[in-house]
Amino acid sequence: MNFSSRLTLAWGAIGELGLAPLLRYALYQLGLRSGHYRRLTSQPGSQSPCEFHLRLVLPDPESLLQVMGEAGRQQTLSVAQEILSGRFRLFGGPAAPLQLSPPGKPFHWTCYETGQVNPVWEDIKEIWEPARFDWAYTLARAYRLSGDERFPAAFWDGFETFQAANPPYLGPNWASAQEVALRLIALAFSLSAFSASPCTTLQRRVKLAQALADHAQRIPPTLVYARAQQNNHLLSEAAGLYTAGLSLPEHPQAARWRALGWKTFNHALQHQIDPHGAYIQHSTNYQRLALQLSLWFTCLAGAHSQDLPEPSRQRLASAVSWMLAITDPMSGQVPNLGPNDGACIQPLSAAPSQDYRPVLQAAAQAFLGQRPFPAGAWDEVALWLPIAPPLPMAASPSENLPATPHILRSPDGSTWAYLRAARFHSRPGHADQLHLDLWRDGVNLACDPGTCSYNAAPPWDNPLAHSAVHNTLTVNSLEKMRRTGRFLYLDWAQAEVIAGQPNPDRSWRQLTAQHNGYHRLGLIHRRQVSALEDGDWQVEDQLLPSATPGSAERFSIRLHWLLPDWPWELEEACLLLHAPQGPVQISLTTGLGVLPGSLEIGLARAGERLVGRSPVHPTWGWISPTYLVKHAALSFSLTATATIPASFLTIWHFPLK
Repeated sequence: MNFSSRLTLAWGAIGELGLAPLLRYALYQLGLRSGHYRRLTSQPGSQSPCEFHLRLVLPDPESLLQVMGEAGRQQTLSVAQEILSGRFRLFGGPAAPLQLSPPGKPFHWTCYETGQVNPVWEDIKEIWEPARFDWAYTLARAYRLSGDERFPAAFWDGFETFQAANPPYLGPNWASAQEVALRLIALAFSLSAFSASPCTTLQRRVKLAQALADHAQRIPPTLVYARAQQNNHLLSEAAGLYTAGLSLPEHPQAARWRALGWKTFNHALQHQIDPHGAYIQHSTNYQRLALQLSLWFTCLAGAHSQDLPEPSRQRLASAVSWMLAITDPMSGQVPNLGPNDGACIQPLSAAPSQDYRPVLQAAAQAFLGQRPFPAGAWDEVALWLPIAPPLPMAASPSENLPATPHILRSPDGSTWAYLRAARFHSRPGHADQLHLDLWRDGVNLACDPGTCSYNAAPPWDNPLAHSAVHNTLTVNSLEKMRRTGRFLYLDWAQAEVIAGQPNPDRSWRQLTAQHNGYHRLGLIHRRQVSALEDGDWQVEDQLLPSATPGSAERFSIRLHWLLPDWPWELEEACLLLHAPQGPVQISLTTGLGVLPGSLEIGLARAGERLVGRSPVHPTWGWISPTYLVKHAALSFSLTATATIPASFLTIWHFPLK
């Protein structure tokens, strides 16, 4: 990239991100390049023994068994047994080797950040994930249920293996302060959970307490990077500092860690969650991560007689309400909105990681004072992280706010949809404006593709952020926004809702929204979604001139739907899916502006063409439920050449079973 291009990019970034985040990032880079951070973290600080004082109120085995049931007990012990055999659930997916010793010689962490060391791995997250020690929570749950000493023994073996292979500040597991903070929290929880075990000797307690201090001292020097990112990094690192300050009250830095963690965490909550409850990263997975960190933080604060300030509690209450609105009530799953790196810290439930009810049940109790779901396995989190009922607030978090997110429901309540229509005030992760998720009887019919990987070799270097793989229109094969990096879009496409017919429950029966992502082409994309009285769903897409009445210019337009990998039949532009719950029929038709003979129906699966003439990108026809996992899906599309205005219609029909 030449100097002129760099200058243009920098100016565009300043215009949309603001100057402060870029200056903070520049300071971080200066600290790296100058060797400042290397000097600050050249060796651990105080080596004087510190007593570990964090005491959690652990649930009794009878209460755990009552909540999880026999099936949950068996599942928990089975997953714990996997860990004993050296395997764990990587990103909540299939079991993988529990590898705590990164390959290669360990260098100072700054060498990895500055590129002085060539990595011998494809995706750093495969190194970081086992080192988060999330698997230790499963061992703690299994130990509490069974009293089997093999589980604390496995934790201590893992801790000592990690310590030997990852000396303080050496190796890739020290490169990210967020990873350090999440590991610190897991280690503090584990020492409390295993404190009564004979395996937890005095010598081991002292070593782990020192490890907590080493971890805490790594965080403050680079907090400027987390502030520049203004996302879950900042929440994680603040929670880590607060945990260390409470766990090691005799440490010389304990008071500073507590104060810095408290101030930073509350500031982040109040600036990262908007008044309507949506999280700054435009991601359901990262919003759950924010709630998990908040549950832990609030549990510790309450145990030490600290109450979150009302502005923080207001934002958390709104965030829980937002997530509940977007959660499928039958499955507990949510649209795979935005970036998804598989994070599910503190997995304190037997439910699969795609089930959000365990976190939402506990968060609703803590921040709303209600239980949105009936009793079930999702009640376990609240046993491990008990929080007093929330204090009364001056106003309800949802009072006088419009219905948000943009949820539509059918008259009989069996089908619901989420229409993505965001007004961006922070950097978007995916180019997904006017994407539509459709759910019926607990099954995701029209799907968001997810993420798969941030760091794999092309074409899998974060490719599922593109417009073309979402359920929306693309024009001339262009993105809605200008992609300038793996994680950076500029020229943000802004959406607005322009009409709607509400339901009594503050959802919608019909919504009309539009975005300006194709303004450079002189176009506006408008989408109207309707839940019809007969149970069908109608989606009408229009491309309209943004300023002039239109012209004879021709555009290539592609309407796309990502569907589950079910048996199918195709007749012209009507696709019949043989779903386990009954047939689903999707019909595509064109209206104004489409030139005769230009229509092409395409069907692809797992990057391969099934129907049609046009080339298929290798990333089309995939769904990634969690990080580094992808499953085949059906990519159903209509491509046509049209003049403006142009219109397209999709009908979702559910024939009688």
